Amino acid sequence: MLKTMQQFYTREEYLALEEQAEIKHEFFQGEIFAMAGGTFNHAKISLNIVVSLSNQLRGKNCTPMNSDMRVHTPSGLDTYPDISIYCGKPELSDKQHSLLNPVIIIEVLSPSTRSYDRGDKFVLYRALPSLRDYVLVDSERMFVEHFRRTDANEWILHEYQDSTETLHFSVLEETLSLASIYESIEFDVSES
Repeated sequence: MLKTMQQFYTREEYLALEEQAEIKHEFFQGEIFAMAGGTFNHAKISLNIVVSLSNQLRGKNCTPMNSDMRVHTPSGLDTYPDISIYCGKPELSDKQHSLLNPVIIIEVLSPSTRSYDRGDKFVLYRALPSLRDYVLVDSERMFVEHFRRTDANEWILHEYQDSTETLHFSVLEETLSLASIYESIEFDVSES
């Protein structure tokens, strides 16, 4: 993410700017950050996940959203996750531009966001009381980290590295295979 000017903004100023913006921005503690575009693999993996989950959840109580859906957290973060999923009725604010109750957030990692998505961003996402699963999908190799919140508010990590493995989302009563996540993805070993 690229930081914009050094000026601090109120959330209301951010929302007004975002309505007119041609690119997406993240907002936290008065600062606005431009969100950079991703690679082909990043875009294809995101699409694979949305299509797979959309097909599985059609006619059910939960719905996946793509990166056009902003999420607002109680910790004050406004951002656009690659995939967010809500169940039941969506809780929306900001003229239906911000989702408040995702149960699952999936981020596809890029070299520039990898540390942030694993660290500070995950801390901010954990403030969402509705959030049950947080998934990080590597775009440069077959590797998925699945954090699941327990009833004791602890986060359990499961790592996946093989195309035969499957993530299970208990809140959805559905699974997502690594084969479907990484379908048609070729990794450039020269860039590793």
